[in-house]
Amino acid sequence: MPTVSVFYDCLQKALGNDVTEESFDELCFEFGLELDDVTSQKEMVEKERGADAAADMSDRVIFKVDVPANRYDLLCIEGLVRSLQIFKGVIPAPLYKLSMPKPLPQMTMTVKKETAQIRPFVVCAILRNVTFDKDRYDSFIELQDKLHQNICRKRTLVAIGTHDLSTLKPPFTYEALPPNQIHFTPLNQTEEMDGNRMMEVLSAHQQLKTYLPIIRNSPVYPVIYDSNRVVLSLPPIINGEHSKIKMETKDVFIECTATDLTKANIVLNTVVAMFAEYCKEPFVAEPVEVIYESDYPGNSFVQPGDKRLYPALEPREMKAKISRMKASLGLDKLSGAQVRDYLRKMSLPCDINSKDADILDVQVPITRSDIMHECDLIEDLAIAYGYNNLETSVPQTVAVSAGQPVNNLSDLARGELAMAGYTECMNWSLLSKKENFTFMRRESKAEELWRTVKQPYEYIPTAPAVSVSNPKTKDFEIIRTSMMPGILKTLANSKQLPPPIKLFEVGDVVIQEPAREVGCKNVRRLVAVHANMRSQFSLLHGVLDQLMYSLNCEPEHEHKEDSKRRTFKLVPSEDPAFFAGMQAHVVCEGINIGIIGELHPEVLSSKGFDINLPTSAFELNLEPFLEWL
Repeated sequence: MPTVSVFYDCLQKALGNDVTEESFDELCFEFGLELDDVTSQKEMVEKERGADAAADMSDRVIFKVDVPANRYDLLCIEGLVRSLQIFKGVIPAPLYKLSMPKPLPQMTMTVKKETAQIRPFVVCAILRNVTFDKDRYDSFIELQDKLHQNICRKRTLVAIGTHDLSTLKPPFTYEALPPNQIHFTPLNQTEEMDGNRMMEVLSAHQQLKTYLPIIRNSPVYPVIYDSNRVVLSLPPIINGEHSKIKMETKDVFIECTATDLTKANIVLNTVVAMFAEYCKEPFVAEPVEVIYESDYPGNSFVQPGDKRLYPALEPREMKAKISRMKASLGLDKLSGAQVRDYLRKMSLPCDINSKDADILDVQVPITRSDIMHECDLIEDLAIAYGYNNLETSVPQTVAVSAGQPVNNLSDLARGELAMAGYTECMNWSLLSKKENFTFMRRESKAEELWRTVKQPYEYIPTAPAVSVSNPKTKDFEIIRTSMMPGILKTLANSKQLPPPIKLFEVGDVVIQEPAREVGCKNVRRLVAVHANMRSQFSLLHGVLDQLMYSLNCEPEHEHKEDSKRRTFKLVPSEDPAFFAGMQAHVVCEGINIGIIGELHPEVLSSKGFDINLPTSAFELNLEPFLEWL
């Protein structure tokens, strides 16, 4: 959970001088937060660096509050205090509005087609006549940092740039250029430099060097210009020194470049909602029109020539059933008006529907991006009512919990592989068609479709895959029919580790099965790989034998008449993913339940997963052992 540091005197100013550590702790608990620590800058530095380093530090008391990871509106004192004031009934939830300049719009941001190959989206807003002081300015900077570390995923999804608008001349353009064509003075630097020089200089910067790999290997870097070709920022790395925000700044231009448009909107709205409070006209922002050029390559979110007005401050409408919300919490005694009032305490303006008294019309504000479903409203109702006030009751039915057999079996298999020195990994169930078939030198075969019905336990990696109807990215086109591509991707990203590299995964693949109502089924499988400077097939063979022993199976040539174990054998196979003559099917009870072998060089080369280490692998279907054990 993110931790927000707020000064005690600021809390007193906002919530009243009667606020104490105990009362604030209780208020946080009622609101679903936790007061984690009470400290000071001096105390923190003294713990980390000693008394001498802390001698000149401030004794100002700091409250550290843990907030939920999805409550971005609580990541600064402005949002935290505002939410607590609304919760206490001191103030109503604010209404966020746009000030529409005439002619409309006054500001524009034009997006060039080259940006589509690196950071395709940008959203913008303007805050006019803002009044900063030291605490407000520090909070403004800290909120951006908190957002970058959380929803922005360390700037990979969204990067925020804030600028002194009075130093710039609109309109603005968002472009992507080769680094040697970008010249500007980065923030807090005195030297003008190009993109390549900037990378060299910032590689020694304690904080910013973390973000350099995001664009370092790209042929073009994203950059935002004003009409005088002054660089505002080179996202997601750094802003320009020219438009640096100061405490004297009155007009703030906010731009968020992104690879995820939804999160960009959330981030922009959060910054606007938190600091529009300090505008001369509170909670009012000026819009910016983002224009995508006619030759911009379209995608699922924007089309060539699109014109979008940001920020979008209109509340999102939701409908919730009052009776269902009350029943979920055992609060049948509450009236519809009480449910409405409790939700209003959680910054959720709402009213009872004029046509149906059991329906609540909720206006979800821009600060509550965490509200996505009626169940989220039920959670807020429980918080506002008070978890400690909910009545406890004994369940009306007896339900003894137990693990699913397939999961219990999977855990046993995990234990065996872990004890053999293998490291578990977890991969996406979705992947591209190339990774699932082409990289593995396999082809999807429609004739295999009905074999899954006749032989439900048979290992068939070439069966047709279940496709995603409208994939947002080529990386997630189908659901895997084999565990091997995923673990080979992990292996490819672990090449920097010293060999041998030993990995395994237990998970589900999805196989089409026309006889089923949904047309497919999940199958639990296990995969293991061993990569080293030389082939280690014999070692992996031993791991397979040990795993089969633990599953109450033994090699056919070792079987004795009085043995109660089932038998398995290795039968020559012709899977193109493996070396010819160095592979075999694992056959148990006459059923091909897996494969083991030495992977083909093409699978391991740059034509495939780019591993370039001799790699042995086996994949096993665990489902039949549920019946056999």
